Amino acid sequence: MGQVPEKAKSIAALDGLPAEEQFIDLRSDTVTRPTPAMREAMVSCPLGDDVYGGDPTVRALEARMTERLGKEAGLFLASGTQSNLSALMAHCGRGDEYIAGDSYHVYCHEAGGAAVLGGISPFPVPTLEGGAIDPEAVRAAIKPDDAHYPRTRLVCLENTVSGRVVPVARMQAVVAVAREHGLAVHLDGARLMNAAVALGVDPRVLTDGMDSVSLCLSKGLCAPVGTVLCASRELIERARRARKILGGAMRQSGVLAACGLVALERHVDRLAEDHANARALAEGLADIAELSVDLEAVETNMVFVTPNGADHGPLRRYLKEHGVLIAAQEPTIRLVTHHDVSRQDVDQVIARVKAFYTN
Repeated sequence: MGQVPEKAKSIAALDGLPAEEQFIDLRSDTVTRPTPAMREAMVSCPLGDDVYGGDPTVRALEARMTERLGKEAGLFLASGTQSNLSALMAHCGRGDEYIAGDSYHVYCHEAGGAAVLGGISPFPVPTLEGGAIDPEAVRAAIKPDDAHYPRTRLVCLENTVSGRVVPVARMQAVVAVAREHGLAVHLDGARLMNAAVALGVDPRVLTDGMDSVSLCLSKGLCAPVGTVLCASRELIERARRARKILGGAMRQSGVLAACGLVALERHVDRLAEDHANARALAEGLADIAELSVDLEAVETNMVFVTPNGADHGPLRRYLKEHGVLIAAQEPTIRLVTHHDVSRQDVDQVIARVKAFYTN
């Protein structure tokens, strides 16, 4: 590894961490560390046994998220994957089917858990540019009442999708088709707050008509762990049983929920900074002739960059040697801004990428 920049050394000294662990990390918004306020909340929060429903901090987080999303009840889970799977198991029985976009996390990034553990059959439909799915494709995918087919029970939506914001009208058009056919709708809102901030709307505008919503606290909102599933009380009780089956029932989990409360209080509105930094990063990298940058796709905190084919590995290694971490996707690399990436960091990343191509 090359020399670690002075900035990284100074941060390491403050954090008491090895300098090698300090980078401008653009791999994901999941890499954020809990803030000092979160660490203080973890130490001071009241605790109880959540399996018995006795952790007051968990209850407070569930109530706060329920109010923010306009639903009846909430359930704190360890991860977005566990939350989505618990929701699917609450909505569907073995042999049932759910419909989802073919690039949505619940279909292609969660290890096939719905089929493996829930006995639920997925049916993918094409994800359109911008992240929406066509309501007519959903309509065509719904199975007739015939013993040859699984029973279609659920439509899964997602917002944001690869950093793109799905407009409210596009989601509601799918909800309308689902209602026509008696189907429930689940929203994977892992980064829903990014969508709400980008659109300048209350998150309840995006969750209206959804039977269940999963929202992650451990991405741009900076909490170290946790997702809250919100739905009707009846569905949440079914999801609670699914959480137990999946090994997700935790005891004094208020130490984690406390970070979620701080996240909701302090870190939602500031997502706009991440969006502005992503735009600045995209525009700066777009000036480099050897890179292709999709400026139209920069709607929240993600930037998609395509280097020349042979440059992927060398660019990634060069940046790591100079204090920047990027993911290894090919041919297009996803760069993600977050709480731990400042505007100065963005400027440094642009300068180092330029240096790679000019040295």
